[in-house]
Amino acid sequence: MLNSALGLKGAFTAPHQAATQAGLGVLAEGGSAIEAMVAAAAAVAVAYPHMNGIGGDGFWLIKRPGEAPVGIFAGGQAAGLATPEWYRGQGHAAAIPARGPLAALTVPGSVGGWGAALGLCERPMPLSRLLAPAIELARQGIAVTGNQSDCTAEKAPGLQDVPGFADIYMPGGTAPARGSRLRQSALGATLEQIARSGTADYYRGDIAATHGAFLEAAGSPLRRADLAAYRPQHVTPLTVETSQGRLWNMTPPTQGIASLTILALFDRLGVTEAEGFAHLHGLIESTKQAFIRRNAELGDGTAAQDWLAPAALDAMAAQIDPARALAWPYEPKEGDTIWMGAADAEGTVVSFIQSVFWEFGSGLTCPETGVVFQNRGAAFSLAGGPNGLAPGKRPFHTLNPAMAELKDGRILSYGTMGGEGQPQTQAAVFSRYAMFGQGLQAAVTAPRWLLGKTWGDDTTTLKLEDRFDPSLVDALKASGHQVEMIPGFSDLAGHAGAVVLHPGGLRESASDPRADGAALAL
Repeated sequence: MLNSALGLKGAFTAPHQAATQAGLGVLAEGGSAIEAMVAAAAAVAVAYPHMNGIGGDGFWLIKRPGEAPVGIFAGGQAAGLATPEWYRGQGHAAAIPARGPLAALTVPGSVGGWGAALGLCERPMPLSRLLAPAIELARQGIAVTGNQSDCTAEKAPGLQDVPGFADIYMPGGTAPARGSRLRQSALGATLEQIARSGTADYYRGDIAATHGAFLEAAGSPLRRADLAAYRPQHVTPLTVETSQGRLWNMTPPTQGIASLTILALFDRLGVTEAEGFAHLHGLIESTKQAFIRRNAELGDGTAAQDWLAPAALDAMAAQIDPARALAWPYEPKEGDTIWMGAADAEGTVVSFIQSVFWEFGSGLTCPETGVVFQNRGAAFSLAGGPNGLAPGKRPFHTLNPAMAELKDGRILSYGTMGGEGQPQTQAAVFSRYAMFGQGLQAAVTAPRWLLGKTWGDDTTTLKLEDRFDPSLVDALKASGHQVEMIPGFSDLAGHAGAVVLHPGGLRESASDPRADGAALAL
C-alpha cells in the first residue's frame, strides 16, 4: 500500500529531502507555510542545483483560510539590450543560444519572490533563521544525488566550457559521483549576504553590483540597471470551476492556462473510470487542444482568463474525438524545475515552483557569488509573435503551480517539474486523486505519460512508462497514438508532489519516487 504522510499541525513535500527538512523545521517552530517555503526554496537551490537555483524564477500560489488564493509572479524581464537586432549583431539571427552568456538575458526573479511572499506575513521569521539550513548545506557540502551526477555527465558537453560552471559543478573536470561531497562556498556567502541585508540586495545592493559587472564582462546583455528595475508582482491567479471544485493556476506568460484548460476539457468528457483508455486518451487529447491554443496565442499580457469561459471550453471539447487520436506535430518546450507544497497549523496552503529552465540554466556561473543564471530567455522567438523578444518583456514560462478547493472542502496543492510535461503530470495527479478517488501517494506514484519531446531528441511521440497495462498500450496505438515506451519510473514523467489540507484539520503530503525527495507531516 502506498501511504502518504499524515499530521495535524503541518505537512511539506519537496523533491529533495533537505528541502523538506528545512520547511518542516520552520513549521515545527510555529512558522507559517510561507516562511517554511522560503527556507525550503533556499535549501533546494543548494541541494538540487541542476533543477533550480537563485539565478532563476519562482511562482507562488498562497491560500489562507476562507480566502481565494493570491499569486506572486516572480519572473524576470528581458534585458534592455535584448533585441533581435542585438542578437543579429552577435551572429545569431535565427535563435537565441541555449547555453552561455547570450542565453542569460532575463533577470532572475526568484529571490525577489521570497521577499514578496514574506511581506504577506505579519511578523515573519528573520531571514537569518530561514536561510540557515541552505547556508549550512552550501558551506558544509551536499551529498550529490544520482540524479545530479547523471544529469551533469549527460549535459557536460554543452556546459563544461561555459564561464564559471565547471569550477563549481565539475570538480576535477568531471561530473561529481553519486554520494560525493560538493561544496558551494560562494553561494553560501551570497545567501549569508541576503540574510543580513535582505532580498533587495540581490537587485539593488552589493550582490547586484557584483552580478552587473560579471554579466557585462561575460558578454550577457543583462546589466545592473536591469536588475534594479525588477519587481515581483502580486497577481490574481487564473481560475476555472469544474465538477470537482474550483481550480487555480498562474497567469501568463506561464502555461498555467494550459493546465487549467486540460482539466476543464477532460471534465466535459464524462469519463467515469480511472486507468482505462477513456482516461488516458481523454487527457491526452485535451492536452493537444490546450497546447494548440497555447502555442498560437500565449504571451506576456495575454488575457487568458477569457479562454476559460464555458462557451470557449465547450467549443474546444467538441473538437476531441473520443475514439481517435489527433495527429500531433507541434513545437515542444523544454524545462527543468522543482515544485514544493506546504500546509501549516493555521490552515494556509502554498504551491510553489522554482526553476532555471534547462538543467543548470545557461550554465553561466558567477565565481564570486556561486549563482548560475537561468536561460529562460532562450524561450523567446527572434521572429516575433506572441513570444517575440523585446526589452522588458517576460518570456513564455513552463512553470505553473497548481491549487484546488474541492467541493468537500479539501484544499489540494500540487505540481511537478518537467517543462512541457508539467500540465500533463498535473492532470494525471489531479484526475486520479480528485476525480477517481485514488490515494494521494498512489496518484503521484502511478505510471505517467508525456506527449511530446524528450530531453535530448526531437520526437513528438506519446511516451508511456512501461508499468502501464499492455492491453491499454495496444488500445492507444490502435486509436492512432504514436507510442514510445520509457522506463517505469522515468524523470521524463516529472517529479510531482502534493499536499492536502482536509476540512477536519488533517494535513497530508506525498512525494514522487522518481525524485530524491520526501513528504513529511507534523
